[in-house]
Amino acid sequence: MNHSSNSYDVVIAGGGPAGTSAAIHLAARGARVLLAEQKKFPRAKLCGEFISPECLDHFERLGVADRMMTAGGARLTQTVFYSRGGRSVNVPSEWFSSQPGALGLSRAEMDHRLLERAREAGVEVLEDTQVCGLIIEERRLRGVHLKSSDVVSAANALVTIDATGRTRALARRLNGDQGKKPRKERPPFVAFKAHLGGARVAEGACEIYFYPGGYGGLSSVENGLSNLCFIASAKDVRACASDAERVMREVVTRNLRAAYTLARARTRTEWLGVSLESFGRQEPVPADGLLTIGDAAAFIDPFTGSGMLMALESGEVAAGVIMDHLQSLQQGAPFAALARDYRAIYRRRFAARLRVCALLRRAAFVPRLAEMSMLLFGASDRVRCALARATR
Repeated sequence: MNHSSNSYDVVIAGGGPAGTSAAIHLAARGARVLLAEQKKFPRAKLCGEFISPECLDHFERLGVADRMMTAGGARLTQTVFYSRGGRSVNVPSEWFSSQPGALGLSRAEMDHRLLERAREAGVEVLEDTQVCGLIIEERRLRGVHLKSSDVVSAANALVTIDATGRTRALARRLNGDQGKKPRKERPPFVAFKAHLGGARVAEGACEIYFYPGGYGGLSSVENGLSNLCFIASAKDVRACASDAERVMREVVTRNLRAAYTLARARTRTEWLGVSLESFGRQEPVPADGLLTIGDAAAFIDPFTGSGMLMALESGEVAAGVIMDHLQSLQQGAPFAALARDYRAIYRRRFAARLRVCALLRRAAFVPRLAEMSMLLFGASDRVRCALARATR
């Protein structure tokens, strides 16, 4: 094998919206950044593919707004929530931003454009590259070992960022989780996603369906297709022999609106699936020298439509805190001050919305309670607006 070594201010593992957001903001302010992504872009990704209006403001700051708007996505002016029995409440996109609506755009298109922008900003980007080891000196993370084909390299850094999503690949490796035997408990949920043709989703709407044991979202994306992303209980998935098409037809369509919109739908892409262990917040600073962002730091419930926002926002937050401390780190200062500030800012920005979403999830997964909640929130625009904004 060939071996090489390089030093950076920041090394980021993961090229999704959280990782690229952090990388672009850091590079724009003069930091030397390496971003390592294990896949080759563009690539499909399991995601609701709902880009909320606030994300468009982030795109402006990241310098990618124009290329996102010309990528062929669909304008979404409202999110409509449907209870199992067909009761609905709508949340207009204009409640969240002055931007003209949300955007339905595939992750393949969005992530690819963000990664291109990162390269333009001066980020060193490595695709088809995975973290194969950690560099730890004096109980502090000092970088990572990377593997691409038969080449192994050491990337040293003052700060390392885990932006690997729900897998939390760096944090788990650091904690030795990879060496442990798999847990006997089965994850309680499974998520699936595919692009569909022929779905009868309302124009300009992101539709959210609640049904026993889960919920799903359907909205238009580019090329005249719709994206269906849904969560179902692992028990129901096993009853359908883990066949995503069967789960869609037999579980999701227990919701009357979903039964109508999906009646003529046909899959146009392969189904993607993943087990989900939990929602909620993880430790934002798992170790000296390591920060987590995006889903690696907190996995917010997809039905809120704020997952992409949290990814972009947490990347920007991490970049700001790092730049505040970068000069002192370069002079040999300990990591503790940066860690303290990041924990405090992360908690201030995200803790409340995660608590609200946890409460909403409990209601959503109980059909009778979901119906009552729909009735309550549908009665008042003011209450509905306040609750929707609380998820932000």
